[in-house]
Amino acid sequence: MPPGGAGLVREASRSEAGASGGIRIERVTLVRGHQRVFEGLTLNLQEPRIGLIGDNGAGKSSLFRLISGLDQPQQGRVVVSGRESPGHVGLMFQNPDDQIIFPTVAEELAFSLTARGETRQTARQRVLDFLARRGLADWAGRAIGELSQGQRQQVCLLALQISEPATLLLDEPFASLDLPSQARLAAQFEASVQQIIVATHQLEHVRDFSRVLWLEQGRVRADGQGREVCEAYVGHVRERTRTECGGHA
Repeated sequence: MPPGGAGLVREASRSEAGASGGIRIERVTLVRGHQRVFEGLTLNLQEPRIGLIGDNGAGKSSLFRLISGLDQPQQGRVVVSGRESPGHVGLMFQNPDDQIIFPTVAEELAFSLTARGETRQTARQRVLDFLARRGLADWAGRAIGELSQGQRQQVCLLALQISEPATLLLDEPFASLDLPSQARLAAQFEASVQQIIVATHQLEHVRDFSRVLWLEQGRVRADGQGREVCEAYVGHVRERTRTECGGHA
């Protein structure tokens, strides 16, 4: 697992991040094994809330791996916060159990700070203050093993937020969550000041975004207002299903 506790954080200086925010993907070709994942992909991702939709295997998770530096392109470049080298991006993976490595909430959040050089004492105090401001002071000593799936997802997001990345990449954050847990997690990232890019199959969480990208086989099939792109994707899926079922769907 990459270092960084609940997720992966790529870091740039605050001055560089503030001077040129957002993400640019310039003529990127990415090949994994015998599969050509992206070919000549170009995107300029500046909006504060961006959704990624599409079938499994469309390239959503691969795009996140590219932005966060887990995959390196064979051609082209990725510019994050004005830098071609790693920028300040936090990646939350699909399964929180693949990310959380400490037994309590406070320890997990503190690791995001000590990994950046803060002392354990300073990090712990920052964690306590951070949780208190969010009405979660009683979470500090809670054991991770006692938390629900939704609560563990919240811990992963908190661990990224406390490190203050410029952009949060959330890969299927609502998967396996019941409706109350989805609502709590959505409220948590809606209140965030960071740019957030969400890859999801639950379209209701991105319909109101100012920008949604529909990916299909590593290409951008549609790019525009959330409601319009989501409706186009749903219509396409219905028509495709009807055709696959011989017109009886």
